[in-house]
Amino acid sequence: MSRTKITSITSIFFSFLFVIVGCKNKSKEIIPEISDEQKIEKHSKKLNDWFETQFQEEIDDSPMMQTYLGVKTDDYGKWDDISSKKLVHDMDKSKKRLRYLKDSVDIEYLNKATSLSYRLMIQDLENSIQDFQYRFYDYPVNQMYGMQAEIPAFLINMHQIENKSDAEAYISRLKGIDELFTQQIENIKIREKNGIVPPKFVFPKVLNDCRNLITGKPFDESNNESTLLADFKEKIEKIEISEEDKIALITQAENALREDVKTAYDKLIHLLEDQQQRATVDDGAWKFPKGTAFYNNALMRTTTTDMSADEIHQLGLDEVARIHKEMKDIMTELKYEGSLQDFFKFMKEDEKFYYPNDKEGRAKYLKRATGLINNMKSRLDELFITKPKADIVVKAVEPFREKSAGKAFYQQGTPDGSRPGTYYANLYDMEAMPIYQMEALAYHEGIPGHHMQISIAQELEDIPKFRKFGGYTAYIEGWGLYNEFLPKEIGLYNDPYSDFGRLAMELWRACRLVVDTGIHAKKWTREEGIKYYTDNTPNAESDAVKMVERHIVMPGQATAYKIGMNKILELREKARTKLGNEVFDIREFHDIILTNGAVPLTILEELVDEWIESKTDVQKLPESLQ
Repeated sequence: MSRTKITSITSIFFSFLFVIVGCKNKSKEIIPEISDEQKIEKHSKKLNDWFETQFQEEIDDSPMMQTYLGVKTDDYGKWDDISSKKLVHDMDKSKKRLRYLKDSVDIEYLNKATSLSYRLMIQDLENSIQDFQYRFYDYPVNQMYGMQAEIPAFLINMHQIENKSDAEAYISRLKGIDELFTQQIENIKIREKNGIVPPKFVFPKVLNDCRNLITGKPFDESNNESTLLADFKEKIEKIEISEEDKIALITQAENALREDVKTAYDKLIHLLEDQQQRATVDDGAWKFPKGTAFYNNALMRTTTTDMSADEIHQLGLDEVARIHKEMKDIMTELKYEGSLQDFFKFMKEDEKFYYPNDKEGRAKYLKRATGLINNMKSRLDELFITKPKADIVVKAVEPFREKSAGKAFYQQGTPDGSRPGTYYANLYDMEAMPIYQMEALAYHEGIPGHHMQISIAQELEDIPKFRKFGGYTAYIEGWGLYNEFLPKEIGLYNDPYSDFGRLAMELWRACRLVVDTGIHAKKWTREEGIKYYTDNTPNAESDAVKMVERHIVMPGQATAYKIGMNKILELREKARTKLGNEVFDIREFHDIILTNGAVPLTILEELVDEWIESKTDVQKLPESLQ
């Protein structure tokens, strides 16, 4: 090839290359730069979409959660998988999600709300991975919770029947209880192999609950219908189907109860009767393998702080002493002569402080509790900006579980409001439900306590669902206890006895700090725990027994209330001090607490500090710019 030809080809090549490069440069010139604001919007949306996808995966994997949320799918007649293999599967998912968050998310380009969601999800995943070693460190069946009581309660309260298909799904769930209990029985056996066995007192209570559920028609020839059959019949009577269809459905339900439900409960009863023979009276978590490490970890998760067992124990002792002093001030106001213990005895024994232990007495309690909540509803504008759309109802705990259930509790409603929130009062023993504690209980479980907090979180529009429906015990129960106190600041508790009842409820939570750590870290016995309550509170002994037994089966959980309340009060006082009374607005403060969903106490402090700073910055501006 000639030199001229080579030069010509080379020239053409470089000309072509120049055109390509020129085109690329020109292409770059016409693509506009993405601003930081656009990057933040894009990355935040991508991560929030991912959060929603992960949450939906969890919902799709949980027929029971679907029902809790009021969602009906093809899984409406199914139960969750509660096998040990499922725990391993869930752990693998957590690890994959954590890798994605750490490797694939550019946190520099997240907006403030999404950045907080990122931090919370990272923390939740890391905690769940770390806690996997303790996955068998609980009692799946006990007097506080467990399939033996939760499953019938779920069917009664959660499974709505609006048509024939829903009724068939109810029957399908009745048939599935045998398999569900088979998984739970295996879980119990695994725990025993690992040295995790409930103490002796648990077994009679759980066995009693089990036997209650398989009493009445169609399990025996008595005139009374069993709890689940009565519920099913009551629900299908309200739907528009033919009498022939109703009879057929009832027959199917009766067969499922006899063949599947009875079999399931008989298997569980047999296992528990066998395990009962090997149970001991050792109550604390210290008896578990690595029990001390487990309990310290449980305290961290429950309180979302790094407080040690000793620090929590001492805080409890200090709070008990303070509240006793405030109680003595009320005694002085009432001109009561005698010791604090004498006053406790008076409050326990005087009939005027209790409704009768009969049907009429229970009806009076429920009516007044409803009235207290309705009155509080009318005062909310004084304390809150954001209020829940969802309604609330008051109910007595159902007979089948009232003997072992707690004093009172809240069951959240559905996000769309189709099922209201429920404040449950346990009226099994009216002596454990004194009139002077009614206000505090209603404010804690109902309004402005759990109902407001949980309903508002579910109704938030700018946070992902894992935050709407997630929870941190210290935040949730701290808010509940704080709201026992809050109504006093707007003139409620004007009866000294009711104010004493409020203090009695706070005292109860302070004692929890002492007794929980006493049992699990200091090897107190069940009897020592009961005595501490009866010596230091006006509550009935039956209250003390239930509370101590709750401590034993739920290590650390009861410490959350007082620690959470104290933190909210501490943050409120900090804000009031820094901003001054003229700038501090209690309604704005509560909005900061409520409109971010449940968060750890450490995060809550950051949010309040940011709010204080924002208010302080505004104060620094010239008046014309404020």
